[in-house]
Amino acid sequence: MRILGLVAATHDTGLALIEDGKPLLVVEEERFNREKHTKAFPRHALVEALGDDIADLRSIDVITTPWDEQRLRRTFARAITSHLPMSLALLLERSHTPQRNEIVRVSAVLRRKLKRLTQDRIPLPPIIGVGHHESHAATFFVSPFEEASILVMDGFGDDAATTIFTGRNNNIERHWHEPMANSLGLVYTFLTQYLGFGGFSDEGKVMALAACGDDSYVERFRDVIHLKPDGRYSVNFDYFSYRTFGELKPFKQRFFDVFGPPRKTGELLEDRHLAIAHALQTVTEEAIIHVVREMEKRFPSRNLVFTGGLALNCVANARILEHTEMKRVWVPPCASDTGAPLGSALWHYHQTLGKPRSYELRHASLGMEYADADIAHELEEAGVPSEIMEETELYERLARDLADGKIIGFFQGRFELGPRALGNRSILADPRRAEIKAVINGKIKHREPFRPFAPAVLEEHASEYFHIDQPDPFMTMAPWVREEKLDIIPAAVHVDGTARIQTVSATDNPHFYRVIDAFKRITGVPVLLNTSFNRHEPIVARPEHAISCFLRTGMDVLAIGKHYVNERPKAAVSRAKSLFRPGPI
Repeated sequence: MRILGLVAATHDTGLALIEDGKPLLVVEEERFNREKHTKAFPRHALVEALGDDIADLRSIDVITTPWDEQRLRRTFARAITSHLPMSLALLLERSHTPQRNEIVRVSAVLRRKLKRLTQDRIPLPPIIGVGHHESHAATFFVSPFEEASILVMDGFGDDAATTIFTGRNNNIERHWHEPMANSLGLVYTFLTQYLGFGGFSDEGKVMALAACGDDSYVERFRDVIHLKPDGRYSVNFDYFSYRTFGELKPFKQRFFDVFGPPRKTGELLEDRHLAIAHALQTVTEEAIIHVVREMEKRFPSRNLVFTGGLALNCVANARILEHTEMKRVWVPPCASDTGAPLGSALWHYHQTLGKPRSYELRHASLGMEYADADIAHELEEAGVPSEIMEETELYERLARDLADGKIIGFFQGRFELGPRALGNRSILADPRRAEIKAVINGKIKHREPFRPFAPAVLEEHASEYFHIDQPDPFMTMAPWVREEKLDIIPAAVHVDGTARIQTVSATDNPHFYRVIDAFKRITGVPVLLNTSFNRHEPIVARPEHAISCFLRTGMDVLAIGKHYVNERPKAAVSRAKSLFRPGPI
C-alpha cells in the first residue's frame, strides 16, 4: 500500500510517500522553491517524487492531510459562539493553517489543485484528513519504542495547543488536551516578535539568546504562564487580548507596563531583552516539565515521544531528561510541521488500517539523492574544476583540511528531512578552535554572534563529552558539556555550557561517521562542528544549490559526491552571485 501525505496550503508545505508503512521519501517544498517556510503548493516536491507527468499518482492508494476538517468546523463554531471568529480566523491564516476561505475545505482545495496540476488526466485517490496533533503523535509509529507516552505541543492544531497521548504497538490513544488559545507555543512566538525577531521562524534565536540573560524577569514571567494542578497550565490573559490574538498584536498594556516596550528589528539588544528571553525560556521549560511529571503519574511508561513545534526547543528537551523520571526521550527530526505529511500517512496506515509496525526512523536521510554524473554536469555548467577521489581518500583529505582549520561544505547522499542539517548537507569545521565560530559567521553564515553551532560526535563517544546517556541522531537535545571537555571543543559550547549535539552512528550515517572518525585519528577528538549548508536561504538540496552557495561564500572546500573542490574561478563566482535570487526568509 502506497500512501501520499501532503501539506499543500499551510507553512512548510511538502510531502511524504510511504509504502507498507516504510517512508520512501519525505521532502519539503522550500528545498526546491528556495522560500523558507513556504506556503506554496508543493508542485516541485510532487514532480521530484512522482515525475514530470505525475503519472505515478495512479500508484497512490490514499492521500492524507494533517487536518481534521470536522474538528476544524467545530472549533470555528465555538469561536463564533464566543464572539471571536475574526480573531481566530486571522490567527489561523497568519500562522500555519490554510487560508481563511480554505480552512474547513482542505480536501476540496487539495483535490482542485491536484486536478489542475495533472490537467485532470489522472483519477485522484481518496483524500483523508487526519487530526493535526494526531499527525504529530503518529511519529511514535517509527520511534524506537513499543510503548511510550506522547506529548504534542505547538502553536495549535485543529482544536488544541497541547495534547497527551499514549502509544502501544500500532495503536495511539488520546487522553487530554489544552485548547488552542492556551498555547505555550504561541506565547513563545509572540515574545519572539516582541524581541524584534520573526515569529513562526526565529524562535530558535530567542532560545539561544536566553542563555545570555539573567533571572531578573523570571518571577514576573511566572505570572504570564501559570502552572496548575494535574499537569495543566494556563496563559494569563491579563497580559494578552483575545480580540487581537489573531492579528499577532496580542499584548495588553499590562505586558508593556511590566516588561517594557518591544524591541524593533535591528535595534541594539539590551540586558532587558536578554533577561526577558531568559525568563521566557525558563518558564517554558518549567511548564513542559510540569506536564511531563503529570504524565509520569498517570501513565507507566518511562519512554517519551515529544513532538510538535515546541519539541524543537532542544534545551527544554535535555531538561526533561535531567529533571523527570523519563528514561528515554525521542524527538523526531521533523517535530515541526515539516513532519506533518509523514505523520498523517503513518496515522492512516497504522492507526486507521491497523497495520503492524516494521520500520524505525534511525536516520533523517529521506530526501532526494543525486548521481555523480549530475554533480559532474553541474560543476561543469558552473565552470568549477574538481578532483575526483575515492571515498577513503576523500574523507582522509577532508579530515586533514579540518584539522588545519579549513571550513568544508559537505554534500553527500540523500538530503535530510526537517530543519536540521545532519551530515548530508552540512558545513563542517574544527571545534577545537574557539575562533572558528567568528570565521564561519564572517565568511559564510552572517548569523547573530549569540547563536551557537552544533557539535556532531561519534555515538560511542557521546557520554565522554556530554552529560547524556542516550543517542540523539537528530540534534534535538542540548545537554551540558562535561567540564573537562569545555576547553577541548570550545567552538561547540554555548555560553551557558550546553551544546546541541548530534550523535553519529557508523550504521545509520556512514559518510559522516567516516569523516569524523578520520578527524579523530588525526586529532584525538571525535567531534566536528556542524551547521546547515546555506546562507540566509533554505538548506541546499540539489548540487547546483551547493555549488552556488560555495561560490558565493568563503568556504575553503566543497566535498560534493566524489568531487573535491577548492578553487573558485572569478568568472564562476561572478556568475553565481548574479544568478542568485534569494526567496523570502
